[in-house]
Amino acid sequence: MEGDEDHRSSGGDCNPNVVCEKHLFKSKLSESLVQLACSDHHCAFPLNRNELCIWNAVTAQPLHLTGHDYSISALSFGSKINPLLVCSASRDHVVVWNLDECIREAQEGLTPRGIVIGTLLGMVRHVRFSPDDQQVAVCAGNQIYMLSAKNEAILAELDGHLAPVTAAEFCTWEKSLLISVSEDRTFKVWDYSTGKLMYQSGVLTAAYPLLSLLIDEENKQIITGCAEGQLWIFSLIRDHNYRCVAHINLKKEQEKFCNKVWKSGKEIGERQNISQLCTTNNERLDGSVETSLPILLIEHCDFLVCFHNDENTYSALNTSYFWIGSSTGLLIINMANFELEAFLSYKDYSDLSIQIAGSCALTRKSVNGKVLCLVTSMFEDMTAVLEVNLAALVRTQQSDFLLRGNDSSLSVIARCSVLTNSPLCKGLRKNMKEPSSKKLGVKSTVKDQPLVFHNKIKSSGYRAAPRMTMFSPNLKKNEVSKLKTSCKSKNKEYPVESYPPIKYKKKISVACKPTPVFSIQHSGDGEKLACGLADKTVLIFDSDLTDTCHVFSGHNGAVNSVGWSHDKKWLVSASEDRTLRVWSVCSNEPALILGKEKFHKTVRFAQFYFIDSFILLCCGAEFHLLSFHLDTTKDDLKRYKHRSVCKLVQKFPMASTMEITSLSAVNDFYSYIVLTAGSNRALEVFDLNAGCSTAVIPEAHTRSVHQICQNKGSSFSTQQPEAYNLFMTTAPGDGIKLWDLRTLKCERRFEGHINRCYPCGIAVSPCGRFIASGSDDKHAYIYEMRSSTFLHKLDGHTDSVINVTFSPSSPQNSFLRRKSCGFDECQMVLGEDFQADVVSSSLLISKEWAEIAPFKDDN
Repeated sequence: MEGDEDHRSSGGDCNPNVVCEKHLFKSKLSESLVQLACSDHHCAFPLNRNELCIWNAVTAQPLHLTGHDYSISALSFGSKINPLLVCSASRDHVVVWNLDECIREAQEGLTPRGIVIGTLLGMVRHVRFSPDDQQVAVCAGNQIYMLSAKNEAILAELDGHLAPVTAAEFCTWEKSLLISVSEDRTFKVWDYSTGKLMYQSGVLTAAYPLLSLLIDEENKQIITGCAEGQLWIFSLIRDHNYRCVAHINLKKEQEKFCNKVWKSGKEIGERQNISQLCTTNNERLDGSVETSLPILLIEHCDFLVCFHNDENTYSALNTSYFWIGSSTGLLIINMANFELEAFLSYKDYSDLSIQIAGSCALTRKSVNGKVLCLVTSMFEDMTAVLEVNLAALVRTQQSDFLLRGNDSSLSVIARCSVLTNSPLCKGLRKNMKEPSSKKLGVKSTVKDQPLVFHNKIKSSGYRAAPRMTMFSPNLKKNEVSKLKTSCKSKNKEYPVESYPPIKYKKKISVACKPTPVFSIQHSGDGEKLACGLADKTVLIFDSDLTDTCHVFSGHNGAVNSVGWSHDKKWLVSASEDRTLRVWSVCSNEPALILGKEKFHKTVRFAQFYFIDSFILLCCGAEFHLLSFHLDTTKDDLKRYKHRSVCKLVQKFPMASTMEITSLSAVNDFYSYIVLTAGSNRALEVFDLNAGCSTAVIPEAHTRSVHQICQNKGSSFSTQQPEAYNLFMTTAPGDGIKLWDLRTLKCERRFEGHINRCYPCGIAVSPCGRFIASGSDDKHAYIYEMRSSTFLHKLDGHTDSVINVTFSPSSPQNSFLRRKSCGFDECQMVLGEDFQADVVSSSLLISKEWAEIAPFKDDN
């Protein structure tokens, strides 16, 4: 018996334009636990136990097909549109129907008949057509039968699972590759042409079976979900060996998303757009029952329709989105950052006939921004066809993001001049040199020239040093040409389209005993490398790690951070002894010392800012903006006293935190933005031109962020202006997150490295394409910016890798340079361009920095 054909708009407290019940079918027997199917304009589901019903979304007319004696348990549409095939399976038969022929026969008054391709295979849980529609994979019991789609023939039997197989999918880019999941909580990879098992995973869950499976062709990944709301993503790239890319707890992500929606709705007063489930999650009553979240379906989501001609489509480009169907509703997950984008709860819409689903199916593509959803009831004999307005769903829950225009968005690159009431303007005035008292009189008309400045008379030599040639080395022509080419290579632009550094080159010990390296940074020209050590010293190496290092001592505690000035003449260091020192690189002496009386807590981080106009440092729950003037000359009478001057311009407190754990700002060009992270797990954005906080991102990570890394580029590379708005954060146990300052959203998440104990650092390559990360497993990892799984895993360290950095300069001989520091050594890794056959020998430098011993490179 069919239900009413009238459109039934959803009611309740939520937006009635989000979901609409197009049609309701009532069946004689419950059809809850079945595999449903949806194509672009058709929905297939069992009716009255053994009758197949095909509902046309365009004409709103059903087509009834008969041919089964037992209950239909699995349905699937073919991969091609012309002709459109449908496969139905039960205990007695597996039948393939040609939909065009069935419609024509029904119009002629005939009884449509399908092709029986399988008989008495058992309880069928899942069927799937091959990409060419020539074969059908039938999951019956513990086995998978490969059947011909044209006649009754078993082509192969895949036996290996220890429990009933729940889903199977064909790989579109690998011929004869099939992936299956089972109630035995494993997935297997088959070569169905030969019937061989290629890979078997371990047990993924403790007690809950795997229910759903999908292959992501764009990212070459498989996604599987279990009955408890756990989602796993594995890589199918040939060299990745089916490694796990991410493990997502959808129940936690749902709670996080509901809390965010509830807080945003509470702030703006739009209570009608808040889901009832979100409200109950935050206002849970005593004695309430917590329901599970079985993943019944994983399907592609056409998320870009939410933006139409919106200017903010950059956040959705190059990102895959998927529908997750559960018993309580539909979720949209972002596969770049593994976070929920929207959530539709059936209970929020009182006019929907089905509140708890037993099975569901969705159309892959949207039509006019709407998708069809086929749902069967868990407890009642009903099947409903729903029309979900994807754009309306997302906009009601993310209006604050989607409606944010580019004019009001933040930008790292300064868009306007310094305001007159800005702290930067005040600091620049203080930093300006006051005129000498000798120059306060009448302005002299005599030009400042040498004592003898006539054209025909040579200079006396007081202004410039005499020209002297001490010696002229006897160089061969080829050696001179090598020197010229090496000088030219330093001015070469950093290659944008290049391979990451993966070839091990050399390493050098930085201490005579195991000593943590807390900070490491290249100079802007890539010629020097500074390291801050736990033994209270600062070391400066040449970038090739060949010469003896320069030691800067004076701190009474571990050096937390080091930072180069833009002109490469100064180095700022912060220490646990609550002091800050600015060192002259040439003299190895501090030009400026700020003592304990200036700071009430440890200085965690310090850097130059605004092209060496200021110094930024964080101390406790606030960061300081300091103006300074450096002078290394000494008075003849007071040689102990420094002439350098430093003044506090303003203190900026971070809201609701006990301590600032990380700080970042750009010094290579003018920028007003300063990023901070606090012990409250929040990120805060400050605009120093306005002199205030402009945005707060609460709960950026599950634990406190220990490093913020901006995409600063270098003077040797050129990037798009929008690329400088990207920055990364990392926290122990929560991976790396890529953020966009314009949207204040996490755009991608990187997992794969191990970071549970030590604060492992991160770095961005000058080309902006690669991210390097330390790890607790004695390796350094390299990620590509557009992929969530790591690209390379570099070994060679004997302890945890806690800091990494890229060389900013253009590498010579088609090499890319990167430094990674562990607890007791500094290691160089070079990457080849693969366009030049370059073989390099490695050098091992002893801990005493005195003996150099060559050793053979494995490559």
